Amino acid sequence: MSDPGTHLTNAVSFARRGLATHAPAATVLVRLIVGAVFLSEGIQKFLFPDALGVGRFAQIGIPAPQVMAPFVGVVEIVGGTLLLLGLATRLAAIPLVIDMLVAIGSTKVPILLSKGFWAMAHEARVDWSMLLGALFLLCVGAGPWSLDAYVTNPAPITAPPP
Repeated sequence: MSDPGTHLTNAVSFARRGLATHAPAATVLVRLIVGAVFLSEGIQKFLFPDALGVGRFAQIGIPAPQVMAPFVGVVEIVGGTLLLLGLATRLAAIPLVIDMLVAIGSTKVPILLSKGFWAMAHEARVDWSMLLGALFLLCVGAGPWSLDAYVTNPAPITAPPP
């Protein structure tokens, strides 16, 4: 019979590895822009449901738009907030990557097919930036100026020597 304490220790060790980051401090800039855009877009899905929420989802053919638009809005609000805080950054990035892949597939691929590459490239610039920013954070983590870094190493954050 295995020791329950060992399972807990293994789970804590796994969680710490997932939160750990060796990314540079400048990673905070990527977190701030990607997190702020996702947070803003998620809020707007509720503020402007006809243009950006349920109405938009129905227009582009997303199934069950009355369920999916609020769901995506919550994912973007929670994920964006977690990125801004640098808390569970890698975990938060996963649904945001999926969100962007669905957005590109459902809205930008049809533009590519109907209007060509340059029209799609223009319309997709923010989508690609958000996708790549979220992928970057998934790969490198939150950086030293984050709650992830504090949780894994609660030493005080100091500026590097000159």
